[in-house]
Amino acid sequence: MRPVHRLFAAIALLVTFVTAPAEETIREFTGSRSMDTVEFEVKSPWLLEWRVSGEFTGSLAIDVALMEAGTSVHQGNVLKTKNTGNGARLFDQSGSFYFRVNSTMANWSLTVVQLTPEEAAGYTPKGETGSF
Repeated sequence: MRPVHRLFAAIALLVTFVTAPAEETIREFTGSRSMDTVEFEVKSPWLLEWRVSGEFTGSLAIDVALMEAGTSVHQGNVLKTKNTGNGARLFDQSGSFYFRVNSTMANWSLTVVQLTPEEAAGYTPKGETGSF
């Protein structure tokens, strides 16, 4: 390959990496008790990645609801399980929200990830999932 062609190929590759934004972590929440998280703002599409663990697997339970910030209007249940594990859920809803977490004997983590439309189109569900 000629040096000029290498230069153009390198520039094209650099432009691709600079102009194609990757997923971005908006907020991470962790806990082992029931609570309301702080508010976060997202644009559609976005992803909730979750993980649940606990020492007393026969007694743990977690229920997570998405709440609209400012009005506290219930937008829907986003996770409900009595098992340890992890997964993700894709959302097509923009706005300011918080999570209402009801937890019994569970350690949990919730990560809100901003996606591009291209990333969302290529998303493959994992764990307890579903579009919201």
